[in-house]
Amino acid sequence: MIAYYPLRSCNTFNNFLGVRALALLLGFAIFGAGIVRAEDSGKSGRIAVRAGKVITMDKDDVVVNNAVILIKDGKIVRVGEASKVKIPQGYRVIDALDRWVVPGLIDCHNHTAGSLMDLNDMVYLTNPGLRTLETVMPESENIKQGRAGGVTSVLLIPGSGTNMSGFGTVTKMGGDTVDDMVMRSPGSLKIAQAGNPEWYWFGVGRSYMNYNTRQTLLKAKAYHESWEAFESGDSAVEPDYNPIFAGFRGLFSREFPVSVHTQIYQVLMTTVDMLTKKLKLRTVLDHCTFDAFKLAPLVTKTDAYTVNGPRQFWFDRSQRKMNGNAARWWQGGVHKLGINTDAPVIPQEELPYQAAMACWYGWLPYPALRGLTRIPSEALMVDKRIGSIEVGKDADLGIWTGDPIDPRSSCELTIIDGRIVYDADVRRRF
Repeated sequence: MIAYYPLRSCNTFNNFLGVRALALLLGFAIFGAGIVRAEDSGKSGRIAVRAGKVITMDKDDVVVNNAVILIKDGKIVRVGEASKVKIPQGYRVIDALDRWVVPGLIDCHNHTAGSLMDLNDMVYLTNPGLRTLETVMPESENIKQGRAGGVTSVLLIPGSGTNMSGFGTVTKMGGDTVDDMVMRSPGSLKIAQAGNPEWYWFGVGRSYMNYNTRQTLLKAKAYHESWEAFESGDSAVEPDYNPIFAGFRGLFSREFPVSVHTQIYQVLMTTVDMLTKKLKLRTVLDHCTFDAFKLAPLVTKTDAYTVNGPRQFWFDRSQRKMNGNAARWWQGGVHKLGINTDAPVIPQEELPYQAAMACWYGWLPYPALRGLTRIPSEALMVDKRIGSIEVGKDADLGIWTGDPIDPRSSCELTIIDGRIVYDADVRRRF
């Protein structure tokens, strides 16, 4: 049980008179008083969380026992031991002294934060002009389910049926409007190096797919460089504006990454060679399943991030051996390692279960928790705002009964931008 201590408990009723008060009381009688506060849709205000354990996930891996977190206007303003942090007047207090508080979980591969029925990314083999921004759907049922699992931010990306399906959007899992949700657009460029796109129309081979992806990117790169030359004064000729390739400029200036659906040894090798080494793009290697971990020595020589899942094991028939994918990446020296769900392939709320499965097959619990928080925030280049519990960052938190990697633990309270968006005491979803 998480206890709340509101500052002025009667003000809600003082603001409702006559018919409004009667309607509110009838609502309580019919539906139960708790439903009114199921989700705090107002301003975040000031919150103090008293926690048994805070896993900050900062770069020093600080863990604070018997801690207090102060939140003001959606930001974290203080984190420390309870004996050293005084709770000021006017703060709503949440008592979670027998709970763990961790950063909100982040998924680098999501298809459920928007209505992708409104995005046809299967027109051409490369679709450089598409983006998911217009499909973002606030307060959908899928979003509510995800944050009941402690997930607070995702990368909403197009599908994987074509080699280049468009631009993704980094979104929060809370907010009344699209503007509230969106952290950055474009959030990434989605590329599927092989696999699903091989089914395109009559079937295309990997050589043609690699050629097609490369020539599209080279055209976009030439467009970016022509504008760079004009803006720097090296060229007096202003290029014609191209709405299809304009969005790629941030990709080539490394302001956002390319997210690559890539798996199997040979395919991932082409991804690293083409995108990371030759085109010098900031790369997030997505899925990275089957025997892709054999490329670990190559990946460690790049600045790429590896986000594994949702398959967490691979059976090597030649060795008659079961391999945990995340564990093998880790053993190969790849420590910028995260976990994804590919929701709805795996339900968004089961993101921590994917990490638990990775640990069952040989990975380590603390790096796995880092792979749900800090690592994906760095991969998506939003680590200045989310991914750890630090002063100045967004107040995105999950309050858990224990270690989120332990399947016995449950998320009891989820906070996004200082607002309570899920409360298991009000309505437990699972």
